[in-house]
Order: sequence, then C-alpha cells, then structure tokens
Amino acid sequence: MTKFSEIINSEKPVLVDFFAEWCGPCKMMPSILSTVKSNVGDKATIIKIDVDKNPEAANAYKVQGVPTLILFKKGEVLWKQSGVVQVNELTQIINQYL
Repeated sequence: MTKFSEIINSEKPVLVDFFAEWCGPCKMMPSILSTVKSNVGDKATIIKIDVDKNPEAANAYKVQGVPTLILFKKGEVLWKQSGVVQVNELTQIINQYL
C-alpha cells in the first residue's frame, strides 16, 4: 500500500477528502468526486481518508470537521476547505493548479 506522504508528494495535484462514516454531508461527496474525477481525468488524483481510521493524518493537517477537502501538490497544501464543495468549484480549483 502506498503511503499517504508518497501520494501527496506527487507532481500532479492530489485532492484528499477527509471524511467519516457517521457524517451526513460526507455522503454527498462520492458522487461529486466521481464527477470531478471524470472532469479532470488523470491530471489529478483523488483519494478519501477516513478520519476515524487515520487520526494521525487528520491531526497532521488540522482537520477539525468533516468533510474537509485538501489539495496537495509536491507535498504542499495548495487549498483547504471544510464542508461540501460542488463539482464546478472543485473542478475549477484543481484546474488552476495543473
């Protein structure tokens, strides 16, 4: 299994969705993320991190609430937002860092 740190150090943008199974709004993100993925294709990576199973990753990036979306490139945080973000906005954010 690839380590989180290796994934976010990628040359291409990596969007991380920090979520929890018990979180209502988080349940809206999979369909949004799959549409965003089809919009950006292989130009960006999208992964999901369960904060209950990976508390150290959540703590490292000061994830207070879920869902929290963080966009990384070469290990750096380019953008971070809590709450549900719509397809068009997310696609636009990723595209500006390609």
